[in-house]
Amino acid sequence: MPARRRAPYRILLPLANPRTARELVRIAAGIGGGRGTRITALGIVEVPDGVSLSDGAIQARSARRLLQRVLDFGDEERVEIDTRVRISRLAADGVIEAATEEGTDLVIFGWGGPAGSAPSTDLAPDADEMNPLPAPAVFSPTIDAVVRESPCDIAVVKQRGVGQVRSILVPVRGGPHAELAMRVSRDLGKRFGASVMVLHVVPNEISQRALHRQQVALDRFVADHGGERRVTGKLVAAASVRRAIIREAARHDLVVMGASAQPSNAAPDGRFLFGIVAEAVATRAARTVIVVKTKQQPGLATFDQLATAEESFAAADAYVAQGQSLATRVDRWFAENSFHAREFAEVAKLVDLKRRQGLTVSLGLPTLNEEQTIGLVIRRIKSALMDRVPLIDQIVVIDSDSTDRTREIAAEHGVPVVIHSQILPEMGSFVGKGEALWKSLHVLDGDIVAWVDTDIRNIQPRFVYGLLGPLLRESRIGYVKGYYRRPIRDGGVLVPEGGGRVTELMARPLINLFFPELSGMIQPLSGEYAGRRALLESMPFFTGYGVEIGLLIDILEAVGLSAIAQVDLERRVHRNQSLPNLSRMSFTILQAAVRKLEERHRLELLTEVGRGMKVINQGADQFNLQVLEIGDELRPPIHSVPAYLERRLGLRSDR
Repeated sequence: MPARRRAPYRILLPLANPRTARELVRIAAGIGGGRGTRITALGIVEVPDGVSLSDGAIQARSARRLLQRVLDFGDEERVEIDTRVRISRLAADGVIEAATEEGTDLVIFGWGGPAGSAPSTDLAPDADEMNPLPAPAVFSPTIDAVVRESPCDIAVVKQRGVGQVRSILVPVRGGPHAELAMRVSRDLGKRFGASVMVLHVVPNEISQRALHRQQVALDRFVADHGGERRVTGKLVAAASVRRAIIREAARHDLVVMGASAQPSNAAPDGRFLFGIVAEAVATRAARTVIVVKTKQQPGLATFDQLATAEESFAAADAYVAQGQSLATRVDRWFAENSFHAREFAEVAKLVDLKRRQGLTVSLGLPTLNEEQTIGLVIRRIKSALMDRVPLIDQIVVIDSDSTDRTREIAAEHGVPVVIHSQILPEMGSFVGKGEALWKSLHVLDGDIVAWVDTDIRNIQPRFVYGLLGPLLRESRIGYVKGYYRRPIRDGGVLVPEGGGRVTELMARPLINLFFPELSGMIQPLSGEYAGRRALLESMPFFTGYGVEIGLLIDILEAVGLSAIAQVDLERRVHRNQSLPNLSRMSFTILQAAVRKLEERHRLELLTEVGRGMKVINQGADQFNLQVLEIGDELRPPIHSVPAYLERRLGLRSDR
């Protein structure tokens, strides 16, 4: 029997037109066989040379919107589908890179056939078997390129409609491609309740003794690879392999066949794709035909014995790395991982995604003297995303010893309030927002945790569902930051631009110099972000203003840039701080970034005086210097705290 397939089995569906994807989703669901299969629908946005990849962001947004229609097909087939958009100069490069990054087992392409082609039962002499496809591309330039360079198994589906499938034909010649075809057929047979016939065609002039050997080999192949399905073998002698397969295909509902084992069956340009017979059958058969090719490379072979060898992923890794400068990776990330809150405005769909994945969501609201805005924040978010629809399962206010009515107002709105200094008292307590966020992980129970600042004067539900959308829709994403336009008050007038002074004057220049992978982050210091608990609980937290930059850098190091996303929350109006306060904030953030730089490069840059900042005080007629000790402490990953682990274990046992 063939080796058991590892789980989960990952299938990638590159979709040029999501509207025609229903049949491909049905086939992918069948091939997956229900063994923890993960299906990713991939959209490709091509950006021409000479144009920054980041310019593909708008097209990426449109492509994601189209891909959402594919989720409905997944509902019909009772399978979970992820969606992903890839930015690339060439579509083929994007597919290969995505397949490598996702650890894909099988790529499935849909193919409409050559231009002007139609099903054919023409059994005239086989002059076209020597050169069946004179066009430069066998399938299409994209499919051909992926087949030649792919790091995984490939299936090309010649789409002629898949209705009721009662019988599947599998023409075989043996070898790893035939074994893959059998595995695919077994899965589809199980899914559709169909019988499977294995067809082996031999020459008319073959001797009886040779015919007997071929029959024995076919029986052995069926026994070894047929599984427990209704699988039968059929040996046919014919003058033309192609004509025999097409004739037999007319009696079945679906054809699955592997590439030819011998690379001498070359494509018109001299390079081996699936082989002449498979390509001709896919072109001419009246039924839907699936042609498959494994990443394994067959050597010299007979029907019943082929030498096989596993191909390593080294070549594919080198292909992905080829020509990808840091600037290119950042530009591509910007286009692929920058979302807009409007993409997730249908909150009911997010609730459905949350339910299907068995996830819970918690929202933490950090406060310190926010009596002017805390009531508005709670009312708008709680009524829209908790009372009206159950997107959020838990809201908790984490207060840092407010001296105004913040806690009372929150309690009046029915939201629990916890003072952060009273959480995990055995760990002591520090002053600062980062400390409140770190400790809030102990009281927030969700699988996904979001935090939103509470000084926002124009708060809207999009500030929360915008953060949650990428996490619920794309399993590859682990952490989401918000970004927005930031107006500023000047002489009592709200000016459209000018907010985010620390970000623009200090943080972004610092990031571009020392952490350029993050240079595409529009608001690296934003206070609105969300992440998966499994990721957040493994991160250290700075206790004060350094928390945002520290988390961003550590998450980059832990899971890579592709797991980070940013979402446009449109416009944010909040309380602006004075320049002296911003100066101290900048000093703290700079310290945090330098500490992370030390960790990355094993350097020692901060000295004992690194926490002392000379603040300039201006009097009536003179200036003087005051030395302040400014700096954050660093909390360890909270999953290293025994009390936290004990509580999480108790919550899991209660579920």
